[in-house]
Amino acid sequence: MAYTAHSDRAPVEPPTFAVVGEDDGIASPATMRRRIDALRRAGTPVEYLEYPRVGHGFGTGAGTSAQGWIAAACEFWKKSMPRPDGKVTP
Repeated sequence: MAYTAHSDRAPVEPPTFAVVGEDDGIASPATMRRRIDALRRAGTPVEYLEYPRVGHGFGTGAGTSAQGWIAAACEFWKKSMPRPDGKVTP
């Protein structure tokens, strides 16, 4: 999730990887933090990264503090997605 201002959630949410730039003037990091906190309280596995000196729409993050966020997301999802045998990779 790159951003959501939604405050509602399902009884069970999927593992969530979230990123935001701390200088985002469109999608407030404070709003994202509230959403992430609610997901964590509900027991949802979450990884949240907030990047300094990055605004809204940082794309791949190349040349910014957000560089590498896509690789981090892939690692999170790899660990969070069940294998064909139903187990999650440790």
